[in-house]
Amino acid sequence: ISCITPKGAFYAFPNVSKTGWKAKKLASALLEDAGVALIGGPDFGVLGEGYVRLSYANSEENILRALQRIEVFLTK
Repeated sequence: ISCITPKGAFYAFPNVSKTGWKAKKLASALLEDAGVALIGGPDFGVLGEGYVRLSYANSEENILRALQRIEVFLTK
């Protein structure tokens, strides 16, 4: 997963294309299996495939927990 540093927003739009998942399917699986809520990029237009949108309007502790859950999910 790669991501350009956001400038002035409270969300990030990381590229997940190298995970082998379609963005919306990955978002659904992460919610169901890892308890992490994010949005598949295609919900923002046809060019959003391969990306997910994550909000970081939360505590650093919760964000780190979510990132760890994503890592565990993707390494299975």
